[in-house]
Amino acid sequence: MITKMKKLTFLVYHKEYEAFLNGVRELGVVHVAEKQQGVADNVELQDSIRLSSRLQATLKMLHGLSEAKEPTPASAARGLEVLDEVDVLQSEKAKLQQQLQNYQKERAALEPWGDFEPESLSKLHDAGFTVNFYSCSDGSYDVSWDEIYIAMSINRVSSRIYFITITKNVVEVDLDAEQIKLPSYSLTRMQILCQETEQALADNDQKLTVLAGKEQPSLQAALKEVNTEIEFSKVMLNTEATAGEKLMLLQGWAPASKEKEIAAWLDEQHIYYEITNPTPEDNVPIQLNNKGFFAWFEPICRLYMLPKYSELDLTPFFAPFFMVFFGLCLGDSGYGLFLFLAATLYRMFAKNISATMKPILSLVQILAASTFFCGMLTGTFFGVSLYDINIPFLQYMKEHLFMDNNAMFQLSLILGVIQILFGMILKAVNQAIQFGFKYAVATIGWIILLVSCGVGALLPEIMPLGGTVHLCILGVAAAMIFLFNSPGKNVFLNIGLGLWDSYNMATGLLGDVLSYVRLFALGLSGGILAGVFNSLAVGMSPDNVIAGPIVMVLIFVIGHAINMFMNVLGAMVHPMRLTFVEFFKNSGNEGGGKEYKPFKK
Repeated sequence: MITKMKKLTFLVYHKEYEAFLNGVRELGVVHVAEKQQGVADNVELQDSIRLSSRLQATLKMLHGLSEAKEPTPASAARGLEVLDEVDVLQSEKAKLQQQLQNYQKERAALEPWGDFEPESLSKLHDAGFTVNFYSCSDGSYDVSWDEIYIAMSINRVSSRIYFITITKNVVEVDLDAEQIKLPSYSLTRMQILCQETEQALADNDQKLTVLAGKEQPSLQAALKEVNTEIEFSKVMLNTEATAGEKLMLLQGWAPASKEKEIAAWLDEQHIYYEITNPTPEDNVPIQLNNKGFFAWFEPICRLYMLPKYSELDLTPFFAPFFMVFFGLCLGDSGYGLFLFLAATLYRMFAKNISATMKPILSLVQILAASTFFCGMLTGTFFGVSLYDINIPFLQYMKEHLFMDNNAMFQLSLILGVIQILFGMILKAVNQAIQFGFKYAVATIGWIILLVSCGVGALLPEIMPLGGTVHLCILGVAAAMIFLFNSPGKNVFLNIGLGLWDSYNMATGLLGDVLSYVRLFALGLSGGILAGVFNSLAVGMSPDNVIAGPIVMVLIFVIGHAINMFMNVLGAMVHPMRLTFVEFFKNSGNEGGGKEYKPFKK
């Protein structure tokens, strides 16, 4: 469900405004309404946002280096100093890495020539001789160069020859070979430079690691302070100055349950304020307030979008369907049992589980339980068919629970029809709440038409298709669809829109129902793959007392781990698709609500 909100309007004297905002922030329940044109550009605000981004990036980088082991006391001022230190170290590291790459490249160029001192070449040049360095392929080397240019082979790497020529300074050398210009250092010196640079990089990394181990709390404190300043600046920019900028006008939202608390605090401030109910034109922030089982599915709803304030929160209505759909898509009771035990053991033995992690673990447990019971419909347990085992209890379960592929296919379609009809009922309720009952009449007509056709097809002895009763119901439904499609408009427009609605319903409804076949297909494919890995584990294990079981267990564990990962991914994605596309569409959900974010520290 969506938390009821109250609209707050404050009018504060400009000299008291900053102190008032600090009080509102301490109160921590007011969501400040943004101006329609958005927050204006502000140099200080943009600088703070960039600083926040730098702090977040630095924290992420340091967290990857080391966990905080012996942190120093947190200080926002120290955090900003650490940020500058990290930036200097990062800049130095980038330069060292570039320098090391250059040294390594030059060392690689020197290695084919061996170790010699470049100064010796200068002595030869002073004596009237020039030494040139060349390389070419084996086939391109001309032996006549040995006499003409006093060419001497220095090294041969693979099919490439490295050689030098020694000529008089006045002689021009023109060879069909690649001339190489070597660095002005010896190979030994270049290796020393590489080692020194690598050591400098290691020292740089060590300094970063020390900062990561001690200064992360200070960086977090600085980030929190900067984010607080950003929120404060945004509130200031969303304030409207009135009465010659003497009075500051601010609007916001707060949960209706906090009205008395807010009113009591505002009375103490001696300012003018109003607390009113939202109007249909207001963009009210959304706070979902589901309890227990339904609250666990709120993160899934947020992946799509929040509902508008005037709409129904569909979380409680899709939650049971999603749970069943996940179980059918995964479809193996062994996988469900494994996931349930893994989540349960993690909750029991893990330390410092965050408040946001606990509901996710609860969601994993409930989805795993659904998988276990849905897997019992087909009797699969890690790809093994339990109902093929001649045990009285399992045979009893098979007699009362087992569903073959045909039955599972039909179950998927039936669940699709039920969810789509349920969504249409919610659409009618939503239309009646938002606009009035007459706007829901056409949707109710479609529900009556579809239900009557379903009853006529499944229970012809009660209401045969084409019978008098059925035709009367169809007539009433048609009148509702064609005459109340757009209340308030002329009858011909309603009939035209009704025909268009009929076309969309006829073409779209069948596709929507068939989309639910994926519930059967994913469960079937996952079971087949699990059986394949079992066959591989048995068939590929060698006939050896020691190696055989080891290979069998390895193939079994690795194969089922891959299959479980792929199937869990599919069991999350496809029920989401059915929920966000088929169910939300047929329930008339528009969404687009903005999350309630109170102004607080």
